[in-house]
Amino acid sequence: MENFILRGDICYSTGPRELVTAPDSYLVSIAGKSAGVFDTLPEQYADLPLIDCSGQLIVPGLVDLHVHAPQFAYRSLGMDLELIDWLNTHTFPEEARYADLDYAAYAYRAFVGDVQRGPNTRAVVMATQHVPATVMLMDFIEASGLRAMVGKVNMDRNAHPDLVEADAATSLNDTRAWLREIEGRYQRVTPILTPRFIPSCTDELMSGLAEIQGELGLSIQSHLSENQGEVAWVAELAPDSLSYGHAYHRFGLFGGDVSTVMAHCVWPSEAEFHLLREQRVFVAHCPQSNINLSSGIAPARRYLDAGVPMGLGSDVAGGAHTSIFRAMVDAIGVSKLYWRHVDQDSPPLTLEEAFYLGTLGGGRFFGEVGSFAPGFEVDALVIDDQSIPGRRELMIPDRLARTVYLSNDRQIKRKFVGGIEVELQV
Repeated sequence: MENFILRGDICYSTGPRELVTAPDSYLVSIAGKSAGVFDTLPEQYADLPLIDCSGQLIVPGLVDLHVHAPQFAYRSLGMDLELIDWLNTHTFPEEARYADLDYAAYAYRAFVGDVQRGPNTRAVVMATQHVPATVMLMDFIEASGLRAMVGKVNMDRNAHPDLVEADAATSLNDTRAWLREIEGRYQRVTPILTPRFIPSCTDELMSGLAEIQGELGLSIQSHLSENQGEVAWVAELAPDSLSYGHAYHRFGLFGGDVSTVMAHCVWPSEAEFHLLREQRVFVAHCPQSNINLSSGIAPARRYLDAGVPMGLGSDVAGGAHTSIFRAMVDAIGVSKLYWRHVDQDSPPLTLEEAFYLGTLGGGRFFGEVGSFAPGFEVDALVIDDQSIPGRRELMIPDRLARTVYLSNDRQIKRKFVGGIEVELQV
């Protein structure tokens, strides 16, 4: 059902500081897209099915711009380690297990079920380099009703011996085989090219991925300037690059005409910051992971004020929670530390700005997603925020704040993606 009306207390963003609130109003979905939010239902829509959620909060579905599906099964382990040691100790050995399709089925079902129960409606997902397991993950997401971009990972150096691909040619051939296998297979899931990060990809591999991108016009996801040791390592591996970001840009895989999202961006040089802005590269701000792995605090305020496209990422398993509500809370928290201890001219993020990042900010990577403004796809959550204990009568902005900080999956009563209701897992 893509033509319907949702009635309730509606809240959505139209910009980083523009929060629209509409108590006891109507969201009209036509062919899965918003026809608008109305305080009085226009006569022309009177015959549409009405889903009455009066008294409940209706907000856009949340967007996770960066999550590792194969890492879900070991969340919370190794949080005393920094990035590179954590990858070698936990991540790479775990991801090597996805050569076993029985294990992959168990782990990926758990991941998709968790996201299906929660507030996220869309995600940009890293899988592993294993083609059969990656196709399986895409099948599970397609069946769930969620929307996602999913990438088979490319890495032909500097990884676990059971995980690293034999050479660039093997990695590229497997990537082309994966893309052939899934061509025309999905309505809700699309492929995204996924060089893991510069340390794991040779120049030959990056050049080959650029060739595939040029042929097919696919989006790109990767990691950028997450950890100071990683940044120094990239400088050694790519001495001719002007910055970590330039190590992608020299292959044509860093924004511009190529839709690109880079996770973390904690330690940008001045040159890299300007390149991000000029190339319109999306930043996936992953605050919980950056805390857990001692990576640092991304300059989110600077990105936001400069107009760099930005959303939020859970970065499971660097982050332990898939919910982008949790990422909103962490983004606000770390921005306060950045303001207090790093740059007192960089004010903390507000609740409205964090909500924007988790909805419209990240949703823009998918197109007209993350808002209820006319023409946007209807990704919507119906939340029983009145079940959160409290005796005060609150206006919608305060109810939103309590939802962001205090809600859990049990408060989500209905969930729509592209105007189609998603079955909530129990």
